[in-house]
Amino acid sequence: MSNEEAQREETGAVFARLAEIVYGPEDYAQMCAALCVAAPMLVPGCDRASLVVRRGSSMRTVAAGDDTARRIDAAERELGEGPCIDVLHHDTAELDTDLAVRTRWPALTKWVLESTPVRGAAGFRLTVEGADAAALNIFSDTPGALTEQSLDAGAVLAAFASVALSARAHRDQAVSLRAGLESNREIGKAIGLLMAIHEVPEEQAFTLLREASQRMNLRLSEVAKQVVETLKRTSDASES
Repeated sequence: MSNEEAQREETGAVFARLAEIVYGPEDYAQMCAALCVAAPMLVPGCDRASLVVRRGSSMRTVAAGDDTARRIDAAERELGEGPCIDVLHHDTAELDTDLAVRTRWPALTKWVLESTPVRGAAGFRLTVEGADAAALNIFSDTPGALTEQSLDAGAVLAAFASVALSARAHRDQAVSLRAGLESNREIGKAIGLLMAIHEVPEEQAFTLLREASQRMNLRLSEVAKQVVETLKRTSDASES
């Protein structure tokens, strides 16, 4: 096996381990919630996250880490601007590390700064079967906390989320999800996103993906455990 093949196999293994986060819940909504809970644990600088799906002219938040993330999504829809809106229309990633310094979304930024603790935001386009488009939204309460390393980790998580959401939409078995996550096609999606983010050739983008995967791999088992515990607490609270 060549060095490049070994590296791709290693990266594929990280994608497969990510699936531990969502193998347990049977419900589609629970799986989406698990992804939002996992994001702050996997993406440096992330404090909360949300998932938005667009079908035709309709956009809705299918899961959010907390009420703040859900309210920001609602504000984006009402104001018609923001990182989520942009990535749903353009196949790339969006990042604003400090909304108070500069912003492409003046109306949304004014509302966010006045109404929430959020000071940085990023968005990642997802490819989901059964929807026109979807987005993973990342929010940070600390100016400058979202960096290029955050984008790299977000790209890995976004590629995984695309496969996971499509698989659950079709009620595929876990083994099918694992096979999809290990495929070079899905790794290629993440590489393509990193090429666009960093404006680098494929070889360099793969190196970035491998490095981000290795960093994430160190924490995945603990992340999976924390996600399960968080979802259980949420479920118990809703039933009481």
